[in-house]
Amino acid sequence: MPGCLYVVATPIGNLEDMTFRAINVLKSVDAIYCEDTRHTRKLTTHFGIDKPLMSYHNFNEQDRSGEIAERIERGDQLALVSDAGTPLIADPGYRVVDTLIRRGLRVVPVPGASAVPAALSVSGLASDSFYFGGFLPRKSGSRRALLETLRRLGTTLIFYEAPHRILDSLEDIEQVAGNPEVVVCRELTKMHEEILRGAARAVREVLARKPQVLGEFTVLIGKATEQPAATSPAERVHELEQTGLSRMDAIKQVARETGKPKREIYQAVERQPS
Repeated sequence: MPGCLYVVATPIGNLEDMTFRAINVLKSVDAIYCEDTRHTRKLTTHFGIDKPLMSYHNFNEQDRSGEIAERIERGDQLALVSDAGTPLIADPGYRVVDTLIRRGLRVVPVPGASAVPAALSVSGLASDSFYFGGFLPRKSGSRRALLETLRRLGTTLIFYEAPHRILDSLEDIEQVAGNPEVVVCRELTKMHEEILRGAARAVREVLARKPQVLGEFTVLIGKATEQPAATSPAERVHELEQTGLSRMDAIKQVARETGKPKREIYQAVERQPS
């Protein structure tokens, strides 16, 4: 009889956020697949869970997916966890879940902690709809181009960001979106949890005054109250060029946004007076 894979959420900081069901599932399975066995061993030791830990990360995801599928077909009950929070949310796991679904095998969610809904719930920003974009691009030009596109959605935007890029990202948010209302959550559920609310520039100034900017960040950007006026494809290309994109990259971006052929957009740009 085939087994199944339990996709198990674990705490993002505070161990008391571990659910009773998650503990019981991890105690019952044949093995636990995790990003870092050393990290997960601290969790399992704390809760008295004595099960084999197998590494599962970006570099061995393809090989492990086949292995997990074969074990489940033999009847094994397995669990997948990430280092913190809900697996697959900006973490490895997509390939194995996709593989199991394609083989007609059972995948069971065991929900729990996740930084995205936690941050949204205390943000005070509109929560009727939101867009989660994982980590922002590393380079400013790509970051600004993405933000310029997404601000047109008219919804709350949520991203993860690294401490060494948070100040630059807030500056880009200010420049692209006109100093919008943001909420920056640092070290959610941990001892040094901090939630900063206000205009992007003001929040950035608070962080810039710290001797060191440390921790894991979740950034929320309030939705625009007004939709920007419609622009022509050529004008949109020039907007994107101002964010640092090359002309060809800007043309490709506008082609994706509008569905128009790149050649048509290029010709429109060439016809427009500079």
